[in-house]
Amino acid sequence: LLYDDEFQLAKEQNPENFRIDYALSREQENKNGGKMYIQDKVEEYADEIFAKLDNGAHMYFCGLKGMMPGIQDMLAGVCEGKGIDYNEFIK
Repeated sequence: LLYDDEFQLAKEQNPENFRIDYALSREQENKNGGKMYIQDKVEEYADEIFAKLDNGAHMYFCGLKGMMPGIQDMLAGVCEGKGIDYNEFIK
């Protein structure tokens, strides 16, 4: 895994402020039995992630441009479920 040693060290040094989870599409399944993608993990932790975003956190996605539609669809769905205007949320 890319940068795994560095992430493990950061987790070890900052256990209260750092958590690692993986979305490995070739090795894991999502809740619907399909491949596990980053949007599945973000959705899994949506309440915690949105609370952090509400408190000033930022979220960055790195990877292929083709993965963004699935991430955007998931974020829009989570926003809808929380009564948040997605278009305002992404500004």
